[in-house]
Amino acid sequence: MGVFDKLGQAFGSSKNLNIEEYMNSAEMDEVDILHEPADMYIKPVTAVSEDDVEPIEEELSKRNIILLDISELNKRPTTRNNIISKLKTFVEKNNGDIGQIDESRVLLTPTKIKIIKRKKQER
Repeated sequence: MGVFDKLGQAFGSSKNLNIEEYMNSAEMDEVDILHEPADMYIKPVTAVSEDDVEPIEEELSKRNIILLDISELNKRPTTRNNIISKLKTFVEKNNGDIGQIDESRVLLTPTKIKIIKRKKQER
């Protein structure tokens, strides 16, 4: 009995298991078979509208760090400023932090994770 047959039995399948089909299935989207689950993740997110604020806040509430791509928002400065303002209020209220990396990326951290924004001056 091969490894894939054992996998098939483990998943309740008596027929041959097509491992490629299984790995591409929707339920495998959230499974990282190479690593143990982490306490928190760094998640790249692209913001394109104010509808993106709530999912970002949810990720921060789950203690994930967000690497936010705002390159699309830079074309609409008013929308960008509104989104950044809402996110800044959220992270400050929750004792997180926010910092701009460059003109197209912003780093947002959850509770009790702070960003050092200046290099320490050498003496």
